Amino acid sequence: AEMKRQGKPISALTAYDYSTSRLADEAGIDLILVGDSLAMVVLGHENTLSVTVDEMLHHTRAVHRAVRRALVVADMPFGSYHGTVPEGLANAIRFVKEAGAEAVKIEGPRIELVRALTEAEIPVVGHLGLTPQSIHRMGGYRVQARTAETVLQLKADAHALADAGAGALVLEGVPREVAAAITAELPVPTIGIGAGPDCDGQILVFHDLLNLTFAPAAKFVRRYADAGALIRSAIEHYREDVEHRAFPSDEESYHLPETVRRVLDSTHAATQKTGTLRKA
Repeated sequence: AEMKRQGKPISALTAYDYSTSRLADEAGIDLILVGDSLAMVVLGHENTLSVTVDEMLHHTRAVHRAVRRALVVADMPFGSYHGTVPEGLANAIRFVKEAGAEAVKIEGPRIELVRALTEAEIPVVGHLGLTPQSIHRMGGYRVQARTAETVLQLKADAHALADAGAGALVLEGVPREVAAAITAELPVPTIGIGAGPDCDGQILVFHDLLNLTFAPAAKFVRRYADAGALIRSAIEHYREDVEHRAFPSDEESYHLPETVRRVLDSTHAATQKTGTLRKA
């Protein structure tokens, strides 16, 4: 919130394990989201709907252990807050109490739930626009708020979430002009993904940023490195070294202490001498 007031852009990134979260934190990322996108990029599912609460808790714990400065936000997965408000509150408490999340993220204009979480001292990040957990209702991953009616509804939902206590809002897959208008109107930070450069911050999926995915990139994704090619090349090189017995080398092997080798050599020599005498 203070960064929004000062006009400082907020950097956010998804991460799902200890090593990548530590690298993101050490690189100065402001907000790390343990996204339900792990269903696809880590677990290999077709969409985000399959990931469970227990799986999200497991990965949130790993991220929490790595992070020293960034804000850790946990995605609440599909089905964990879609029933009653008390059920959603109970699951959110698990993310904070058991896994170390400092905020939770929920999709859609769930005003009563956001109000209940805020009253329970659990910071909330809202998520509007293209909400992946609503893929079936939306008919796929499509840009949202492209008509006057849907733009006005998105604005109303954004204001309602902020009024209910949401501390920040992710805007995904909406026209730049719409995201800019909402950002200017809201008192809380907006984090964009496929929403143009005028949000208070930006977020990308870790695996998209580094080309560790196996599908074509969305329009809004920028590849900052080709870690996929680097990793594949390293593994192929390793395999070739193993096949040609070039790995491990003598320098990469452990050796007996010289004193132990001398004892074993003398023992071996004595054994050979005894065997020779027996044959004679």
